[in-house]
Amino acid sequence: MTREEKSKVIKTLTAQLTENPIIYLADISGLNADSTSNLRRACFKANVQLSVVKNTLLAKAMESSDKDFGELTGTLKGNTSLMFSVTGNAPAKIIKEFRKKSEKPVLKGAFIEEAVYVGDDQLDNLVNIKSKEELLGDIIGLLQSPAKNVISALKSGGNTIAGIVKTLSEREG
Repeated sequence: MTREEKSKVIKTLTAQLTENPIIYLADISGLNADSTSNLRRACFKANVQLSVVKNTLLAKAMESSDKDFGELTGTLKGNTSLMFSVTGNAPAKIIKEFRKKSEKPVLKGAFIEEAVYVGDDQLDNLVNIKSKEELLGDIIGLLQSPAKNVISALKSGGNTIAGIVKTLSEREG
């Protein structure tokens, strides 16, 4: 690879790192061709972009990016695959699902909306991260809950009052 080619790859990687708020680093070495193909298909279905990168080029791209990757640069040893996603937990779910059949891919680390997660032991935490849409749904549900309680109380109270009035009017007759 010439110096110009390396420079182009670093620029491309830097742009990808800057544009994507959710970045996972994983080790997929040791997966056979069939498993790798299945992993790529699962990533495509979940709208996750998967690519294998050279550690030195990725490290330079991380340095020239405006983001603070912290300890994540220390994980750049051995085979490294980049996973970009729009949903914070999508790559983690794919990795966890794949791990039911084999020990790979191994999570090296993740960068999610300014937070850095390092190590395979963080996988369960990352799977449980809620997406922006899920959080908005939870908030809307919480906001609607008191209004629903008031409405149901008024409805049930109205039925009770109507029942009492009806019973009283029948007694007087």
